[in-house]
Amino acid sequence: MLSAVTLALLALATSSEVAAVSQLVPKPQKIALQSRKTPRGHVTALRRRAAHAINVPLDDFFLGTDLQWFGNISVGTPPQDVSVVFDTGSETLEFATTDCTSCTQLNKFDPSKSKTFVRGSHTATLSFATGVGVDPVVDDDYVLTLQSGTDTVTVGGVAAKNVSLFTIVEQTPKFNLDPFLGIQGMGSQAEGFFAAIVKTGLPSLFSLFLTPHTVGNAELTIGGIDDTKFKGKLVYADQTGEGDWEVESSQISVNGKTTSVLKKRRSIIFDSGTSNILFDTATTEAMYKLISPLIKPFAAEPGAYGLPCSKIYGLPATIDLTFTSQTGKPFNLTIPSSELNVGPFESDPSTCQTLINAFDGLELVGGSVLKHYYSVWDVGGQRMGFAPNGF
Repeated sequence: MLSAVTLALLALATSSEVAAVSQLVPKPQKIALQSRKTPRGHVTALRRRAAHAINVPLDDFFLGTDLQWFGNISVGTPPQDVSVVFDTGSETLEFATTDCTSCTQLNKFDPSKSKTFVRGSHTATLSFATGVGVDPVVDDDYVLTLQSGTDTVTVGGVAAKNVSLFTIVEQTPKFNLDPFLGIQGMGSQAEGFFAAIVKTGLPSLFSLFLTPHTVGNAELTIGGIDDTKFKGKLVYADQTGEGDWEVESSQISVNGKTTSVLKKRRSIIFDSGTSNILFDTATTEAMYKLISPLIKPFAAEPGAYGLPCSKIYGLPATIDLTFTSQTGKPFNLTIPSSELNVGPFESDPSTCQTLINAFDGLELVGGSVLKHYYSVWDVGGQRMGFAPNGF
C-alpha cells in the first residue's frame, strides 16, 4: 500500500530513544545507509553470502484474486508474533494492538506483556493512496491513527533492539478485512529492523518471490538472492525513488500496440502492497482503448473501471512495461491477460472490475506484475532486479 503522506522519522531503528514525529511530510526524509554500497555487477558475491540470508514464508491474501502477501515478525520481550504485509510502498512499521478498540483482527499485540516496549508520546494520522488489494480509496476510507513507540523486533531469529515503530490506536473499517495485523515498510532506504539486520553483515538487499495462490510457497529473503526461484539471469535497472522504489519506463504497450500517450517516459513505483496498477486518467484510458470499448468507468468507485462479466473472459489484454537495464538494453515486464479480471464489484456483481485504476499524479504497479517475476530490491546498490519465475 502506498501512503499518501510519509511519517517523518528523525532517527534510525537502532537509536535508543523513540524518534519524534513532529509533522507529516509529502516526501520521506533521506537516511544514510548503515552498510556499504554494493558495487554494480557484484551479483556473484551477493549470492555467496545468501547462505546466511533470512527467509520468511509468506501467505497470500486471496479474495477472488491475489491481493497481498504477508508473513510473521516477532515484537517484544518475550516475543509476540505479529503478521504484517512487507510493503515496498511504505517505510514504517505499524500494527494493531490491544489498545485499538476499532481493530477487529485476532491475536493483536499486547504492549503490557512486553517488558521492552516503550510507549511514545507522539500521535499521527496516516492516510493511504491505495487500498487493500484492488480496492480504490474513496473519501479517505483507509486511515490509521498511530502512536509512536519502540520495542525489540525479531525476524528469522535475528533481534533488533529499540526499533522505532507505531502502534495502531484507531483504524477505519476498511482495514478490518485484513487477515494480518499491520504493515512493515520496506522502502528504498535502510530503516527499522532492516537497518539493524544489515549491521549484522548481511547485504543491504531483499528479494521477493510472490506467487499466485494456486502455486503458493511465496517467500521474502532478507540479505540474499535465492537463484532456485527464477529462470535465466536477473536484469537490473536503476532505482530512482527517494523512499519509494521507482524505475523509469520508456513505453507501455497493450497487445503489442502503443500510442503517443503510452510512449511517454514516466517513473513507475513498484508497490508490493498493492495488487492493481494505477496510472493517470489519460494513460489508463489509452490502455483500455487498446483492450475493449466495453470497459467503462465505474461510477460508484471513482478511479475504478469495469465491463459486463459475461464479456471479460478470454479478452486479450497483455500489457508490456518497457524499462532500460543498467547495461543500456531495453527489457519488458509483462502482465498477462489473465490479470485483467479482478472480480465482480460488490455493489454490482454483474460488472467485473478491471486491473487498471485511474489516479492522476500516480504511476504504480504492484502484485499483478511482481507475482510473475522474482524481484531483487537492492538498497545498497539502489537498483532493482527482475527475472521470470517460470510459471
